[in-house]
Formats: sequence, structure tokens, C-alpha cells
Amino acid sequence: MKKKALITGISGQDGAYLSKYLFENDYEVYGLLRRHSVPENQTVRLENTYEEIKNNLFYADLTDFASLIRIIKKN
Repeated sequence: MKKKALITGISGQDGAYLSKYLFENDYEVYGLLRRHSVPENQTVRLENTYEEIKNNLFYADLTDFASLIRIIKKN
């Protein structure tokens, strides 16, 4: 069974590097995206792993506890 990792801020610089590292080390990677005013920029830093993790990306806000619980229960 693969280990799972949930990365908050996956579309940022550190989150993108961490997602690539974890994916290469056989983790199942999930990520939280923050909505931007320009949707095309939301996953631009994830170009190296986007195809593998696109179904594991979720819009959420760390201040919205209900959305975090929903995502954790789902996965």
C-alpha cells in the first residue's frame, strides 16, 4: 500500500517541488489548490507531475475547516 501525502499549497514553489519528490518516491500525492483570479495559473508549477496527480487536486482554504475534513474523509 502506497503512503499518502496531502500538500497544502501544492501550486506554490515549495509544494510543486515536494509533490515531484514524493511522487518519485512512490507516494500517492494529493494537493490543495487556492483559487486564483486567473485559473490558468493555478497549476503552472505542477507541469512535471500534473498528469499523474490531476485527479488528486482539490480547491480548499485552510481557514475552512469543513472543506479540509471533506477532503480528508474522501481520500
